[in-house]
Amino acid sequence: MSLKNLLNIGFGNYVVITRVIGIVNPNSSPMRRLREDARQEGRLVDATQGRKTRSLIITDSNHVFLSALQAETIGHRYSEKGDANA
Repeated sequence: MSLKNLLNIGFGNYVVITRVIGIVNPNSSPMRRLREDARQEGRLVDATQGRKTRSLIITDSNHVFLSALQAETIGHRYSEKGDANA
C-alpha cells in the first residue's frame, strides 16, 4: 500500500484513507462515550504518543483512533488526499 492511500494522523501514524468515515472533536459528551465504549470493546487505538487527545478518527470497521492533532488539521489532510485521488 502506498502513502497516497494513507492519512497521516500524527507522529508517523497512518490510517487507510478510504476506511475513514469521521474526524471529530473529542470534547462533547457523545464523543467521550464513544471513546469509552471503544476502549471497553477493544476497538480503541491510541496514536497520541502520550499527548492530549485533540481529535477522534472513526473508521468503517467501527475502530476509533485517538490523535494529538486538531480535527481541522486532519480534515485538511484528508481533503488534500481526496483531491489528489480524484
